[in-house]
Amino acid sequence: MAKRGGFPGGIPGNMNNLMKQAQRMQRQMEENQKELETKEFSAKAGGGAVEVTVTGKKEITRVKLKEEAVDPEDIEMLEDLVMAAANEALRMAEEANAEIMNKMTGGLGLGGGLPF
Repeated sequence: MAKRGGFPGGIPGNMNNLMKQAQRMQRQMEENQKELETKEFSAKAGGGAVEVTVTGKKEITRVKLKEEAVDPEDIEMLEDLVMAAANEALRMAEEANAEIMNKMTGGLGLGGGLPF
């Protein structure tokens, strides 16, 4: 006759191991995230006339303009170059973040969240 209640076969021990693994994974994710936040990503546009640097926190920290990029008659071009460089630098930061998440989830595509 089977016992009522509980889980025969030691499932509680397995649950403890799962919890420890989840906690270890969470600590690793937090460490990786902190490391990513300290990194900088730079991108150039217009043949190097404009350079934008962002952090892993996706904050712009630097915008460098070469003199030839500044044409008072064509402000729109400068705006486009700054936007292109900023978007590329942000894309690089996002790609680095996705790479870290991929390593942590083993390529399961969980996107940093757990499916429960």
